Order: sequence, then structure tokens, then C-alpha cells
Amino acid sequence: MMQLKRAMKIYRVIGRYRLAEFLDHSLLPWSLRALLAPAKLFADSPQNRGAQLRLALEELGPIFVKFGQLLSTRPDLVPSDLCAELAKLQDDVAPFSSTLFIQTVEKALDGCIGDLFASFDEQPLASASIAQVHGAMTLEGRDVVVKAVRPGIEKTIREDLALLFILAKLIVKYSPDGQRLHPVEVVEDYQNVILDELNLQAEGANASLLKHNFSDSALLHIPEILWPLSNENVLVMERIYAIPVTNIEALKTAGVDFKLLAERGVEIFFTQVFEHNFFHADMHPGNIFVDASKPKSPTYLAIDCAIMGSLSSDDQFYMARNMLAIFKRDYRLVAELHIRSGWVGSDTSVNEFTNAIRSVCEPVFQRPLNEISMGYMMIQLFNTARRFNMEVQPSLVLLQKTLLNIEGLGRQLYPQLDLWASAQPFLERWVRRRYSPKGLYKQLKNHLPDWLEHLPQLPPLIFKALENTQPVATLPAPVTPRPSLGGRWTRIVGLSLLLAGVLGIDPGLWRGLQEMPTVSLVALALGALILAVR
Repeated sequence: MMQLKRAMKIYRVIGRYRLAEFLDHSLLPWSLRALLAPAKLFADSPQNRGAQLRLALEELGPIFVKFGQLLSTRPDLVPSDLCAELAKLQDDVAPFSSTLFIQTVEKALDGCIGDLFASFDEQPLASASIAQVHGAMTLEGRDVVVKAVRPGIEKTIREDLALLFILAKLIVKYSPDGQRLHPVEVVEDYQNVILDELNLQAEGANASLLKHNFSDSALLHIPEILWPLSNENVLVMERIYAIPVTNIEALKTAGVDFKLLAERGVEIFFTQVFEHNFFHADMHPGNIFVDASKPKSPTYLAIDCAIMGSLSSDDQFYMARNMLAIFKRDYRLVAELHIRSGWVGSDTSVNEFTNAIRSVCEPVFQRPLNEISMGYMMIQLFNTARRFNMEVQPSLVLLQKTLLNIEGLGRQLYPQLDLWASAQPFLERWVRRRYSPKGLYKQLKNHLPDWLEHLPQLPPLIFKALENTQPVATLPAPVTPRPSLGGRWTRIVGLSLLLAGVLGIDPGLWRGLQEMPTVSLVALALGALILAVR
């Protein structure tokens, strides 16, 4: 009965907001057309299709609202007019009762609220579709925030997800844009995101790692997680007192340097993506605050680390090279990098792809740099690449979404922000460091244990390969003695140098040569060379 009641509500919403107009009725079977026909009786929404969809999702409730928010971040899949309208969705949900919240916390932490906290504020600080937060004070007198998942929300989410999958499959089958929009994949992505948000322990772990990454930096502060009072259903963290980044008037009153604040936001983004390879992927303004106690050196504070992103080492490298090539307007290199990375097929015509990229980028570069949106250009490039059968890369979509958020926030704080001027020097330094002797040594050091682990397996593999080689009937070649550097002593010297190099690279074996990595690498190379030519 509950599912039937929910289905009837969705039917009324479909009719009221004329959502059936998103389908091509000529493709629908007569039974489905007959089912949708009476829905028009509920129609009373004269708005455009974007507003219709937004209002429908708002009426269907918080899970659908959150789904709409996700759709608004997928300009690679969703038409621009729908994205612009869905971006207006607000996740403002009525709070559930404090009594139920306390019961949830007591059950999760196996104790009485009075024994767990010195004081507890029954009035919620904020309420969202997944969780609710209250203020409290620990027994040690520390101000904290207590976050708990809404009771019974997982059951509601799974029921709504089932309905979303049904709707997505209908769109694939009966909408002319069904194949292009990949609605089933979008719902699957949403399912992974929203179910992960139910696990507050995972969110706490993300926050702890992000805090560790910026432990020596004045750029970003992440609230500390109190792990003895946290688990999958409850998260207790340090309470922050700061100015919401959207409160421009308060920031002006505090005398904050807006240019520096905007540039620091860009630096935080690129540091997370390229230095740490672990970035906050939900950096909308509601999750960002500013510590203005030092207005000439402001610090960002970020909350809600449920959605995080990372790139593979290859994607990191190719993304950095792509951005630098775009800065230099080297469109052929951009095309080649897309092909080398596997983002588009290896059979793609480099010349055709280069021309397509040039047609997108050149008109943009005719404007002043501080008016060019890097995020918008990335969207245009990805849309162009899709014409060449580029597969959607989920990690790159998260990156694109975060870049759009950071760029929009930076321009809101300081309209003259030149994102390109901040990004290019950072990326050039990162590429240089990656392929400097120190960077190469670090990579070698990281991979060497795996190489050494597989080294004993090489001789039998080589011997087996030689055994399987078919003999070729040729005249025996004259035997030429191999050059020698001293027989047994050569072997001893070569093995000694090789061993010295290995010991010097592995800090757990010998600390002496660890202080001189160059010596270790030279020894390793000489040892291998002597053994090779012996």
C-alpha cells in the first residue's frame, strides 16, 4: 500500500508538471500512452521544462531534490537549460524530532546522552535530507557538533532509488535523448553517492585524511573528528565558529583581503588535486566558511567530506599536461594527449580532433583571461570529445564539478580573478617536480620493492620463453667471446654496487646511503651496467 501510495503521488506530479513532455509519445506503446493520458488532468504548471522538472523534484521530496542537485553537476550529460534550473534546488529539509535524534545517538553510542556529553542542545543547528546536526559540549568541556543519520532514511532511499531506475529505463527506451543522456548510469552514480553518505564513519575518515594533508598549511582547516564518540551512524566533530563564505557583507566588515581569499581557494583546489590526489568534491558555498581573525591572511574552513575525488596517476599527468597545452594554445598536443590517455579511441584522426578543439577554444581566448571560465571550457572540450566517442570519466566529472564550484566562488569573491594566472605556474611547477631527479627517485623508491619481489621470477620465465622458441635452421654463427671486465672480480664489483644501490634506496635496510640518494642511484646503475656487459 505504501508503494502504491508513493506511485500515485509520482503520477500526480508527472501530470501536474507535464513531465510526460520529456518523452516522445510516438515511441510509447499504446498501454503507456493510455496510462499517461489522464495525467494531463492534473496539469497546472505553465513554466519552461527546466522549471517544471525542478518543481516536480521539490514536491517529490528530499531524495529527489538531492538527485536533482546531482543532475545539475552533470553538464556533460544533461542539457544546459536543465542544469541551470536544477542548480537552483535547495536542500532545506524540515528537522525530525530532537527526542528521536537523542534516541539515535544513545543507541549508536550505547549510552545515555547525559553520560556522553556535559550539555546537549536540543535545537538542531542544521537539517538536510540525509542527516541532522546538533550542538553539544563534551565531558572535557569542548564545543562539538553531533551529526546523526535520519532514522529509517535508508529504506526510503532504496524505495525511491527503485522508482528512479524505473523512470531512467523508461527514458532510455522512449525518449529520443535516452541513449545520449545515459539516465541509468546517472542513477547508478547517484545510488553510490547517496548510499555512501549514509556511512558517517567513511565521512569522518575522509575528513581526517583531508585534515592531515593540510596539517602544515594555513590555507585550509578541517574540523577534528572525535573518534571515541563516532561510528557509522553518529559523527562527533570539533565545532567551528567562522563566517559563511556567502556572507560577503560580514567578510567586508572584517576587512578580509578578497583577492587573496579568491586566489587561496584556487591554490587549495590545485593542491588537493595534484599534490595530494584527494579532493573535496562537494565544495558548494554551503560547505565553506572563512576564518577572518587574520583578515590579511584568511583561512578557509570546509565541512561535509562525504563526497571526495581522486585521479589515477595517468589522469593526473594528462590533465595537467592538457591544461598547460590549452594555456599555450597547443591544440594538437591536447588532441594527442586525449588519444594517448585512452579518453578517445586510438583510431581517432588527430587532425580532425585538433580542428574540433581549436574551434571550441579559439573563440574563448579572444576574451580577456579574467573573463574566461576554465570550468566552462572543460565542459565544451568534453562535449566536443564525445563526438569522437569519448567515454564519460566519473573522476574527471567530479573534478570538473569541483572546478566549476571553486571558479564560481572565486569570481563571486573577487570578480577580477584570473584563474589562468594562478593555475599555470602551479601546474608548470608540478610537472617539473614530477620529472626532476628527486621526483624520479621517489617514483623509483616506491616501485622498487615490487620489482625486487618479482626479480627472482625472471630467470625461469626467460628460460621458459627460450625453450618455447622454435629453432631456426641456419648455419651456426661463429662464436664471439663476450667482452669481460675481469671475470670473477667483475661479478663481485657489479653485485656489490647493485646491492649498495638497493640498500641505499630502501630506508629500512641501511640509513647511511639514504642520506645520499644520488649515490645510491649511481651505484645501482653502475652495478647493473657492469653485470650487463660482463
